Amino acid sequence: QVRLVESGGGLVQAGGSLRVACAASGRTFRRYAMGWFRQAPGKEREFVATIAGVGGATYYADSVKGRFTISRDNAKNTVYLQMNSLKSEDTAVYYCAANQGAWSLNTRDIGYDYWGQGTQVTVSS
Repeated sequence: QVRLVESGGGLVQAGGSLRVACAASGRTFRRYAMGWFRQAPGKEREFVATIAGVGGATYYADSVKGRFTISRDNAKNTVYLQMNSLKSEDTAVYYCAANQGAWSLNTRDIGYDYWGQGTQVTVSS
């Protein structure tokens, strides 16, 4: 069982930056690939980014490529999402998720085994 807790959401102006973090419980964090998803009001949850358990391989949704960076610190059991050049359409609840396949860069939410409670990111225009 893995418990995920997101933090760092908030209100930011368009063009600004924000970093959200996700802390995981347990001692096997590197065995999990981690992902970030988001859900805007009235829309389905969508994939944002994912990172392998080790090695640093990443994959991004086209909508955030070049603006967002996913990273992880396995010593701290934490995954981060650095968001730059934020747009109003980035407004959503951001969720982190853990996938038991350490090298599985999964873009589908069904591929993840554990989820956090989400953190709100609001971008004002």
